[in-house]
Amino acid sequence: VQLQAFGGGLVQAGDSLRLSCAASGRTWTNHVMGWFRQAPGKEREFVADITWNLGSRNYADSVKGRFTIPRDNAKNTVDLQMNTLKPEDTAVYYCAARRSASRNVNWWGQGTLVTVSS
Repeated sequence: VQLQAFGGGLVQAGDSLRLSCAASGRTWTNHVMGWFRQAPGKEREFVADITWNLGSRNYADSVKGRFTIPRDNAKNTVDLQMNTLKPEDTAVYYCAARRSASRNVNWWGQGTLVTVSS
């Protein structure tokens, strides 16, 4: 199983940025794909996820209304569209996947750094 995250960078507050996660190595039905982030000196936290089968989405309160999690079944990719970015969104963002029946993440991708300047 491999999760590859792309798209981090340096942006200004108010800008948009799109991250992409390419998933390979298994069939992703009955799985949940998502994004976590870890800011400097803080714990890793949940950002958003999507169930592969039904497409139902969940978002952390801190990103609701600003972030969306589009999915491309044909390409096996899950993106994170981030709008109206704030300096507090600065973090390393990680793509993650878990089996639908699991509460814990089963696979992590490498992180991609997003820096939002004020």
